[in-house]
Amino acid sequence: MTAALAELEKRIADDLERIEATPRAWLPERSGPDGATLHNVVIVGAGLSGLSIAFGLKRQSVGDVLIIDKSAEGREGPWVTCARMDTLRSPKHLTGPDLGVPSLTYRSWYEAQYGAQAWDEVGKIDRADWMDYLRWYRRVTDLDVRNRTTLEAIVPFGDILALDVRTPAGSERIFTRKLVLATGIEGAGGLAVPDFVRTGLPRERWTHSGEPIETDRLAGLDIGIVGAAASAFDWAVASLRAGAKSVTLFARSTKFPKTEVLAWTNFPGFLGHFADLDTLRRWRFMRRVFDLKVPPTQEMYQAAHAFPQFRTELGCPPSRASIEGGRIRLDTPRGDFHFDHLLLGTGYDIDLTRRPELADFVDDIALWQDRFSPPPGEEDRSLARYPFLGPNFEFLEIEPGRAPFLANIHVFNNGAVPSLGPICNGITGLKYGVPRMVAALVRGLFLADADRYYADLMAYDEEHFRAEDNGRQ
Repeated sequence: MTAALAELEKRIADDLERIEATPRAWLPERSGPDGATLHNVVIVGAGLSGLSIAFGLKRQSVGDVLIIDKSAEGREGPWVTCARMDTLRSPKHLTGPDLGVPSLTYRSWYEAQYGAQAWDEVGKIDRADWMDYLRWYRRVTDLDVRNRTTLEAIVPFGDILALDVRTPAGSERIFTRKLVLATGIEGAGGLAVPDFVRTGLPRERWTHSGEPIETDRLAGLDIGIVGAAASAFDWAVASLRAGAKSVTLFARSTKFPKTEVLAWTNFPGFLGHFADLDTLRRWRFMRRVFDLKVPPTQEMYQAAHAFPQFRTELGCPPSRASIEGGRIRLDTPRGDFHFDHLLLGTGYDIDLTRRPELADFVDDIALWQDRFSPPPGEEDRSLARYPFLGPNFEFLEIEPGRAPFLANIHVFNNGAVPSLGPICNGITGLKYGVPRMVAALVRGLFLADADRYYADLMAYDEEHFRAEDNGRQ
């Protein structure tokens, strides 16, 4: 640790004390069945969002908050596993996990590590540096995280939730009052794999951008890539740098997307109050947002084209894949192409039935198609499959009264975007999404015990004033 970083950590402690970041404890002590620990909140996902929410709850003196993550420590989120871009796409000045504490920002950490001049020279944030920052953030905020812990099932248990989890030691059941699914871009579904790939190729012959892979194994191979957005070009550059013999990128579109829609959304009115719009307006905004596909970054586009063995086939969507003579054969409108391995930059499906932790009650969860009928000509089957969430990020029931426990399951992943806005799926909206989520959780915890607080108030008789004896009888 540098002397500057040690000094920064002292300043953080002082800053948090000065802004009363942890007011007095206020939640009553409760226990689960047979005296088991009852957490106030369990957060699934120890990445950017999960850590930020936990810190926000800590600042509201909500104790017994546990974060679980299926990954090993230091490998949470995509940054050093399946992310392949050189840098974050967000501008370096964006803040988020610090929750308004200047000494907790990425910039403060970076300057303490490398100096102010180094910060001035940074264009965009290196993704490995970002992961190092999150590791540091977790340590200095002193959050309770259990790694290598996978949520397998959610079971309603009276007015609380029982969570069946799996750890290296085996199965375990933990109890919580509130559950937050901070499970990222895959958290409301799974990898989107074209049918022609799934049915035509052995599993070992293709890799999705959401999966980790040792890129060294691509050296000397002819590589095909399906997709033309950001992740496809990240794939291309990673393959080429690993020594691929050739890389060919296929796209349905005849031109690359050019507009990064998050740049437009990044203003307080939209990010702070999208959730306050009526249903029709939210639907229309989201149709437009989703229509604007994420373009490749200029840096990765240029990096790919710097390799002579890279080519693009725009307006040339593959229709069939098979194995021919030990190699992959792709059938396209321009004829057949042959490869050794196929890489997919095809995004993610929204499909709650693919989430094993929701399997026991997925049919009770309201989707947009259950709550909203768009005007003629404005239908969107993909958008209709998103969960229709309440204002507190909570699942809603299709049939009122059938699954009331859903109100205690809060969604802070990609599935929440149409209902709450792009405030829960990346850095851009985080400083708007986390305070809203924290407020929702604190509200729910307080309201659930309102009668207990009232009884406590009626019994309250702490003496703060005593009239002094003035000597008179």
